[in-house]
Amino acid sequence: MELALLPESLSPALAGALMLGSIVTSMITASLGAGGGLLLLVLMALWIPPAAIIPVHGMIQMGSNVGRASLTWRHTDWRAIAAFAPGVVVGAGLGAWLLVDLPEHIWQLTIACFVLYLCWGPALPRGAFGPPGIFIASALTSFVSLFVGATGPLVAAFIKQMHEDRFKTVATFATAMSLQHAPKALVFGLAGFVFHEWVFFMLAMIAFGFVGTWIGLHLLRNIQNETFRLIFNILLTLLALRLLWQAVQSFTGG
Repeated sequence: MELALLPESLSPALAGALMLGSIVTSMITASLGAGGGLLLLVLMALWIPPAAIIPVHGMIQMGSNVGRASLTWRHTDWRAIAAFAPGVVVGAGLGAWLLVDLPEHIWQLTIACFVLYLCWGPALPRGAFGPPGIFIASALTSFVSLFVGATGPLVAAFIKQMHEDRFKTVATFATAMSLQHAPKALVFGLAGFVFHEWVFFMLAMIAFGFVGTWIGLHLLRNIQNETFRLIFNILLTLLALRLLWQAVQSFTGG
């Protein structure tokens, strides 16, 4: 099996543009807490074949989040991660078993509404952030991520309510998303997706993303917690509004 540097569907110029995009989007997530993954998904959707978008994006995001988690591990809420990890296994296992093709607008509308509530609605009861609540949130978002690849804002909004410290939010979110993206290789591999055609491109995207993460974490040190939370909420709101617009377009066929 001969490995090509790039898949046939991607020219060197487009691959270079996406690698620069990986720097910028990773910098956004590291400095502002979220948003980069969904922005990268939008960029990839412009040039990458539809069948490859979610598996390839998932692997790139896993690598990017692992890099961010490795740079911030001292700030990670490991109790939350201990409850999150089993939910990933359950949610991804259920998704792999069903592999259903549910209407996209339903997921987009549901995620957007939950994100807006978590950002601007009444705070969830503290019990929601105990091990059972974290497990349920992890299982649901892990299940959905296999089909829509856009659960990052929802996970980010949930974790944001758990912590006041910006570094703890970024670190815990990075570790949680590393776990959530990990099963995609197995699930899509078993489903027949040919990962080896994309391996060098994915590794390059992860490497460029690590550079963006390093820059973004240095920017984060100059942001106060209150400013971070405000920017975080605004950014998540914009992402939720985009999902609402996509849901309307999907429903109406626009």
